[in-house]
Amino acid sequence: MDNHARFTTPYGFESTSTEIVDGVDLTGKRAVITGGASGIGAETARALAAAGAEVTLAVRNADAGRQVAERITAQTGNTGVAAAALELTDRRSVTEFVGRWQGPLHILVNNAGIMALPELHRTAEGWELQFATNHLGHFDLALGLHRALAEAGGARVVAVSSNGHRTSPIVFDDIHFERRAYEPWLAYGQSKTANVLFAVEAAKRWAGDGITANALMPGGIRTNLQRHQLENITPEIQEIFDNYPWKTMEQGAATSVLLAASPLVEGVTGRYFEDCNEAELTTDPGPETGVRPHALDVGDAARLWDVSIALLR
Repeated sequence: MDNHARFTTPYGFESTSTEIVDGVDLTGKRAVITGGASGIGAETARALAAAGAEVTLAVRNADAGRQVAERITAQTGNTGVAAAALELTDRRSVTEFVGRWQGPLHILVNNAGIMALPELHRTAEGWELQFATNHLGHFDLALGLHRALAEAGGARVVAVSSNGHRTSPIVFDDIHFERRAYEPWLAYGQSKTANVLFAVEAAKRWAGDGITANALMPGGIRTNLQRHQLENITPEIQEIFDNYPWKTMEQGAATSVLLAASPLVEGVTGRYFEDCNEAELTTDPGPETGVRPHALDVGDAARLWDVSIALLR
């Protein structure tokens, strides 16, 4: 963790994706957004397309992705919006997606994710599903697209994390809950910490390729991500949901769009943003804002990279 000055912008909690790209020209830039068929992924795609970027929605459901791509084209007039199949927990699917990609890639937004699955689920490899989806699949994808990112010159990688990272560091001795009891929010938190640590290490390893990498907390947006919490909701949880400072979809996508497209953050790398500004470092376990030291730990970032490489071999 370096002691750089905190990076701030004129934007904040209420800023929207449309405001961020106002006056930004992404003509000639190519972007991939995972989970681009719904939620803030779709809104991030719309904003980048509105600024002129060629956008590929990397999605589990290609038909749903195509419908969103057509809607974005209708909204923006940008015909360079398409969908492509990608299942992050299937290494063959990631390999096939990478194999189909040709030419430079200027923007990679690792946006897809799952949250707080109430029961333990594993992939075919035995990996805990949230860690596999939120981190390992995106890690595999980014490594596969590294050459395309380097070819672009000045490429940006954006990792959508969460304030949920505060609930857990990487538990290297038992990442996949093989010896400890499964707890949904610890599993989610660990996977979101991994997203930040990936950006920290990618920023260092890929700096020579002109690639920047940053992570972010989008804020609370009512999307399909909360579906597991809403299935068996208690009065206490309902009250929390009713009083949470929710953002609109455009506000929720703003920080992703800032890191993907804004000239204000040119050259900024290895950091964690919230509400369109770099988050403050805090060790206070209470607040939902700020970034916890374990998510920026350079030793853990390097170790996670090596562990992830070993798992994917």
